[in-house]
Amino acid sequence: MDATVDRWLGDDARKRFDSLAWHETAGGVDPFGFDPRVAKYAVVAARAVYRDWFRAEVHGIENVPDGRVLLISNHSGQIPLDAMGIACALLLDRESPRFVRSMVEKWTATLPFVSVLFPRLGQIVGVPENCARLLEEEEAILVFPEGARGISKPFSQRYRLTDFGIGFMRLALQTRTPIVPVAVIGAEEQYISIADLNRVARLLGMPAFPVIPQLLLPGGFLPLPTKYRIYFGEPLSFTGDPDDEDAAIEEKVVVVKRTIQNMLNRGLKERPGIFR
Repeated sequence: MDATVDRWLGDDARKRFDSLAWHETAGGVDPFGFDPRVAKYAVVAARAVYRDWFRAEVHGIENVPDGRVLLISNHSGQIPLDAMGIACALLLDRESPRFVRSMVEKWTATLPFVSVLFPRLGQIVGVPENCARLLEEEEAILVFPEGARGISKPFSQRYRLTDFGIGFMRLALQTRTPIVPVAVIGAEEQYISIADLNRVARLLGMPAFPVIPQLLLPGGFLPLPTKYRIYFGEPLSFTGDPDDEDAAIEEKVVVVKRTIQNMLNRGLKERPGIFR
């Protein structure tokens, strides 16, 4: 079976994946449940979606350093295919491949199947202790400070950043980790939401309940084949007390948010169209 997966991956992707170093324990699974063998299967599908469906175009990937780094990105698209795109960019398009660990919403740990699958793929529940531990191990961590607010926003609010959480900045200060701002263009149009039914979401115990008309059409469960453009900005470094007042931390967060919004605005002006 491993030989079949390697064949599906292709020589370049296989060599890149096999070159990565893993922090393993007994049984080949790390303390957070990550299993490289399961992840390798996922990369087969992710690579096809990244290369062939979204035809991803990457800019500035040389800005991602070796060692510990926080990748801070806008979030959109109703399901986290933007996270997949960023992870594929670092694995498939960086000169020296890196594996990205994404911080996910705490409520995903309550979902059947997802609560097991996400850890196997390297995703980690978004609590500071988890992130700090991985940064100390020189990992690359992807954080979406908008959280569910960003990924579920309606089409009318596309490419306008919502409120950022500030926890990532405290972690950056605590662990002396550089921040690389990331802007993803294309995900906003993959599933077009016309509204978010907050009351229904609360009843179901979900962070959001978007209304997506295309899901009613034949094949509508597939995302629209928009063209992804992923921009990696220059690293940002911050100093200060990680236990400082929220207002002081917020000032630093605003710098990151403004940088990402400017990257989005510039990318939108440059792109020739949604699908090309």
